[in-house]
Amino acid sequence: QVQLVESGGGLVQPGGSLRVSCAASGSTLNYYAIGWFRQAPGKEREGVSCLVNADGTTYYAVSVKGRFTISRDNAKNTVYLQMKSLKPEDTAVYYCATATKVTGTPPQCGGYDYWGQGTQVTVSS
Repeated sequence: QVQLVESGGGLVQPGGSLRVSCAASGSTLNYYAIGWFRQAPGKEREGVSCLVNADGTTYYAVSVKGRFTISRDNAKNTVYLQMKSLKPEDTAVYYCATATKVTGTPPQCGGYDYWGQGTQVTVSS
């Protein structure tokens, strides 16, 4: 079993930057991939970024490519999502989740099995 705890969300102005973190504990070596998804009120869940555990391959949603970067610190069992040039439409609760596959076009994490409680990111002036 894996436990995930997100942190680092907050209020940021349009064009600003923010880094959210996901601390993992438990059976962290067993996951296939780990990713970030977000959900805004009244909208469907959207996969944002995905990192494959075995080789570090990363994937990004079209809406965030070039602005967001996913990374990991294996010593700290922590995954990060660095967000730059933030837009009001990036406002959402951001969740990290372990995934059992990469699927779709463009590819994104799928088959989420564990996720955290989420952290709120609000982009507003």
